[in-house]
Amino acid sequence: MPSGPDGQLVWGLAAALLIGTLVGIEREKNKSESGDVGIGGVRTFILFALSGATAAWLSGRLGSPWVFAAGLVGVAALTVAGYVAQARVKPRSLGLTTEIASVLVFLLGGACVVGYIEIALALGVAVSAVLAYKQPLHDLVARLGTEDIEAGVKLLVATFIVLPLLPREAIDPWGAIEPHSVWLLVILIAGLSLVGYVASRALGPERGAAVTGLAGGLVSSTAVTLAFARQNREEEGRSDDALASGLLLAWGIMFVRVIVEVAVVHAPLVAPLLVPLGVMGVVTLALSALFAARARRQPRARAGHIPLRNPFSLTAAIQFALLFAVVLLLVRLAQQHFPGGGYYVVAGLAGLTDVDAVTLSMAGLVREGGTDPLTGVGTIVLASLANTVVKCGMIVVLGGVGLRRRAVLATGLLLGAGLATVLLF
Repeated sequence: MPSGPDGQLVWGLAAALLIGTLVGIEREKNKSESGDVGIGGVRTFILFALSGATAAWLSGRLGSPWVFAAGLVGVAALTVAGYVAQARVKPRSLGLTTEIASVLVFLLGGACVVGYIEIALALGVAVSAVLAYKQPLHDLVARLGTEDIEAGVKLLVATFIVLPLLPREAIDPWGAIEPHSVWLLVILIAGLSLVGYVASRALGPERGAAVTGLAGGLVSSTAVTLAFARQNREEEGRSDDALASGLLLAWGIMFVRVIVEVAVVHAPLVAPLLVPLGVMGVVTLALSALFAARARRQPRARAGHIPLRNPFSLTAAIQFALLFAVVLLLVRLAQQHFPGGGYYVVAGLAGLTDVDAVTLSMAGLVREGGTDPLTGVGTIVLASLANTVVKCGMIVVLGGVGLRRRAVLATGLLLGAGLATVLLF
């Protein structure tokens, strides 16, 4: 590692060289494939990055920002010249991607020299990724509909406009409901669901029941359960093993989601919760792998397809907020009037419809010292098991005989594993 007064400069120039190389390689490959005639080679972008680094260094040494400003103007002039040349040769394939990238590379080169090497490198990698994944990004945007864009905007509004306006203190006589905390956790659930929805849209349902169950489980494991049950009945049992594998993957995502939520609210509770949820997760994955292996030995079945809607809506968010507030209130009342056992009653009842509300409320209660970690773990596990039983009931009522047997078997093993770990540990 270089030492002495010039060590930082050497590392800054090396980082600028790396940024220019990364972006330049991608742009030169794109230029050769598209036949463009403007700027865009690897050498050009290396020089842009080093020009920015040199201009920033000279500006610092001379104590004048005008050196860097002059260099930026020069790069901008070159990009304009390249744009004009491209416009004359291929006027129907114009774009500003390369031109903006050249200016950005110059600025990142300067940032490397003035002490922001890590940030500049991270941005350089991000620029290279954005340029390299042009087609996948365009395909993803093409799959988005108006409803998807509206849902994203609503999530941003809920996060950056509604959330700051909500009071941070409790508004009920029992001190259980804080609107700011309730809405923050609503955003967490909506964000996780939106991630699962985007993954499902990006991958597509044609990749089979396993991928659909894995991606759809983040949106709603209940929706996966209902859709697979109906499809199984329509197909008269022709895809029992494939659908069972995808179904269990969706159920397994619920355990992962619970752990993530607890980690956000109260990280110390994750360690004791990993034992029961980890065991149930292993059982779920093992059964899913078993059914997937059996499905591969059978004639190819139609891939599971779930017509998932975008999970975020203001109505759904408000409904979850109300449910979460009710659970918080019930937990607080149980704490005051039925210490100990009252939590399990609340968890069992609320878990029939939603695991997230119980998970978030109990994690927050343990964080505040309202109950011990063992009780918190027990209630969260009980809510997860109650929700699993409800989904199994959906399969029993709506699914075919084959999928029904597999769901009952899986539910029985999950119940045994969950209760055994809670009692033993």
